[in-house]
Amino acid sequence: MKKHKKEQRPTSMPVSRRQFIGLSAASTAAFMIVPRHVLGGPGYRAPSDTVNIAVVGAGGKGTSDMLSIMTENIVAICDVDDTQMAGTLKRYSGMGDASIVEKFNKATKYRDFRIMLEKEKNNIDAVTVSTPDHTHAIIALTAMRYGKHAFVQKPLTHTVEEARLLAKVAKENKLVTQMGNQGHASEEARLINEWIWDGAIGDVREVHCWTNRPIWPQGIKRPTEIPSVPSTLDWDLWVGPAPFRPYHPAYAPFSWRGWWEYGTGALGDMGAHIIDHAYWALKLGLPDTVQASSTPFTDASYPIASKVHLTFPARGEMPPVKLSWYDGGLMPERPEELEPGRRMGETGGGVLFVGDKGKLMCSVYGSNPRLIPETKMRAYKRPEKTIPRSPGIHEEWIAGIKSGTETTTNFDYAAKLTESMLLGNIAIRMADQNTILQYDSNKMEFTNLPEANAYLRKEYRPGWNLKG
Repeated sequence: MKKHKKEQRPTSMPVSRRQFIGLSAASTAAFMIVPRHVLGGPGYRAPSDTVNIAVVGAGGKGTSDMLSIMTENIVAICDVDDTQMAGTLKRYSGMGDASIVEKFNKATKYRDFRIMLEKEKNNIDAVTVSTPDHTHAIIALTAMRYGKHAFVQKPLTHTVEEARLLAKVAKENKLVTQMGNQGHASEEARLINEWIWDGAIGDVREVHCWTNRPIWPQGIKRPTEIPSVPSTLDWDLWVGPAPFRPYHPAYAPFSWRGWWEYGTGALGDMGAHIIDHAYWALKLGLPDTVQASSTPFTDASYPIASKVHLTFPARGEMPPVKLSWYDGGLMPERPEELEPGRRMGETGGGVLFVGDKGKLMCSVYGSNPRLIPETKMRAYKRPEKTIPRSPGIHEEWIAGIKSGTETTTNFDYAAKLTESMLLGNIAIRMADQNTILQYDSNKMEFTNLPEANAYLRKEYRPGWNLKG
């Protein structure tokens, strides 16, 4: 990996530097531990064996994403909110691991990812993106056009056009990519595939996926109050390519998922986890029809609850499939085979595969997969494990960068999964047209409702675009 140059004095985050450096100095001093990279010895890795990574998005999911790549060299960290940056350092400090705190402090800090990527272009190999959905594509594309490998949190993008563009650029530049749907790396996900491919429940023509999300406000009007922007937040950078709106805590730092302009709702949030199991096991591509119904929603915010139905054509010997999605507390019909008193999935959601020889159910992230009823599970002779096991969603990506191997939820795969979910959100928007949307995936267009095509892409604020 590249040996990065002596780090530059950060100039893009003057407000927060005192916050997190003061905290980290006290925390690191308290540990009184000399890092192994200073001492050398057993377990020491040469810089050439380490991936140099820039992190975009330090708070929220970015906290755990960064923690998962601390085996590597964190060259730079970017976040538009100094409070998020300081909060992440505080959490790391509370873990009692001085090496993590040291790596966080050593990284150069930025607010603007564009400045970071330009200044660090010769120092980094890869970038992680853990930001609100509406900024995923523009950050990842900018990084990939610098030739950097990319890890992007789910869902991959905010629009269908963005998903296709990310997959295209990643392939053209031969980059190692990964979407952050961690359940894809699980042992249970592989068991589901192996059992279905073994014919445990026969041909699957129907699958149901559900979640308890949203757990944030939806179906609401846009706030009219205009509070002051916190001094620690660069609101203009947070808005990024979206239409500019006055700052409001109803958008950031948490509830952005419920707004059309920033998030992808419950379907985009949890579909990348839950639908993924059906998508992988049934070798799905892109749907040919999609329809939806929902509770009322506004021009600003997603509905509180929705149902989405997608149909996929046959794939080789696998028959056509109807995939149904439920959120906001809605659930599929309880299968007759399920024992009385037994919960469907977990509180957070689940997946039910309906085959012509039986049913298979699992919980969120693919956990606890079982044939139902339990008597059938106990009688089933499990096949040999044939799918390579994953060390973890982040570890798989790092290993891919070092060895030049592909990951299992790379942008080629993730773009199609994301596109399918986003088509569901478009169907929700168009539900009042009272029609089943016919989708031509080759042309990337709805053939029977042209006005729906406007939602396959979006306009970007002046100064922000996806062009190279």
